[in-house]
Amino acid sequence: MLEPLRQGLPPLDPATVSDAASCSLPARYEAVREARRFTRKTCEQWDMGDRFGDVCLVVSELVTNALRHGLPAEAPRLTEQEPPVRLHLMRWTGRLVCAVRDPSHDSPVTGEANDFSAESGRGLLLVESFSDSWGWQPMTGAFGGKVVWALFRLRGPAV
Repeated sequence: MLEPLRQGLPPLDPATVSDAASCSLPARYEAVREARRFTRKTCEQWDMGDRFGDVCLVVSELVTNALRHGLPAEAPRLTEQEPPVRLHLMRWTGRLVCAVRDPSHDSPVTGEANDFSAESGRGLLLVESFSDSWGWQPMTGAFGGKVVWALFRLRGPAV
């Protein structure tokens, strides 16, 4: 899941993750609130400081997109043991990655940057604006789908 994070960035060894947390999210829009609550609690435990608001906004957008576009009506629902959307938060020294997995194989698409009157379609533009980097990767294995991630550079503690 972390392979795309290596493109154009210093290596991120999954074995060096200092903190990680994840949660399963049900296929309903209330899951966005649950994801924000989970992110808020996790960020408070990790003392995220000045990036806290940006991280919560990006998580909201990624989860909303997964629910809206990653769960097409004709796609079979996953079993109760494996909810269709999963949020992962991973922290390294100086970096945080938020990753949202959904069962769709479709690539995420950004809305028209110049269409400010559109009622939707700006979620990934917000992700791009508030994170330091973002991308997506198709998943392989039993569940397939994709993971959409956003990376945040974290400032060190004040000395």
